[in-house]
Amino acid sequence: MKERAELIGAIERQIRLADKIFAAIAEAESRDIALLGRTANAAVLLAGLMENWYSCFESAWQKISQAFENHLAEHRWHADLLERMTLSVEGVRAPAVSDENYSALLELLKFRHFRRYYYELEYDWDRLDFLLKKLRQAHPRAVADLRHFQDFLRSI
Repeated sequence: MKERAELIGAIERQIRLADKIFAAIAEAESRDIALLGRTANAAVLLAGLMENWYSCFESAWQKISQAFENHLAEHRWHADLLERMTLSVEGVRAPAVSDENYSALLELLKFRHFRRYYYELEYDWDRLDFLLKKLRQAHPRAVADLRHFQDFLRSI
């Protein structure tokens, strides 16, 4: 019981943080990029916020994975984690990521991985625009998916 309540609370904390980061992205678009223009510095700011946004959800999924003893492959655990979160394991757990949101989240995961190992300051603004579109689609769905998973936890 205690572990379930702690997991619900941990997921809630990550949702709140993801909401703050999502708001910061919107603020960066409307204020910072409007002031700076589509410069390298503005791109780095936006890319960092998008990386943080994805990492926030990934932290929630890690906690779920750990609670349900999912073993992840070391060499590709990020992709493995996202994929496993789409699974409904009968008698064990509900999915934490909907099939409808998987492809958008996969694009954001690929960008997160790229961002972690890309040390240049030049970003492709067309690519950033595409990723922002995916992020705007993914955010409300990812929150709804985690809320659904919290409801599942409360029901067991």
